[in-house]
Amino acid sequence: MQMSDSRDIAAGKEAVWAALLSPEVLQECVPGATEVTGTPEDGFEASVTQKVGPVKATFRGTVTVSNIVEGRSLTLTGEGKGGAAGFAKGSADVRLEEAHGVTTLSYDVEAKVGGKLAQLGSRIVDGFAKKMADQFFTRLEEVIMGPQEDTPDDPQAEPVDVEARKQGWLKKLIT
Repeated sequence: MQMSDSRDIAAGKEAVWAALLSPEVLQECVPGATEVTGTPEDGFEASVTQKVGPVKATFRGTVTVSNIVEGRSLTLTGEGKGGAAGFAKGSADVRLEEAHGVTTLSYDVEAKVGGKLAQLGSRIVDGFAKKMADQFFTRLEEVIMGPQEDTPDDPQAEPVDVEARKQGWLKKLIT
């Protein structure tokens, strides 16, 4: 399976870069992650529970970070085993570009699945992968910037300090 996409994140490149290399942020953002430990230098170990079609499993695996161009790009390579459910392995080339305070995160993913997962068919697996990527990047932006609240419907309400409400816990940590 191959997948490419990009996502605009309303934050500076430094904040996005720091988030991508933080095990705490990765655990918060990867759907179904129950544990993510390690460092970018030594690699990460993760445990993720997911249901793909009728197959539910806990995958345990490793992710290594390579081809690092500080603040601009990196490659994530991972492999996970889910017992009878099968395995997943692949890599993602990630690139960051910033313009006017917005960082565009682009990625190219190549992945393989085996076991019961492979028997589900590419339409189910590809759809699931796209859904996981969308959830990951939505959550990543929320962690970096904080949840985006709607403005009040009441015109008499106090003005909302947009910058104050955008301060997510990661942004507070790195600024």
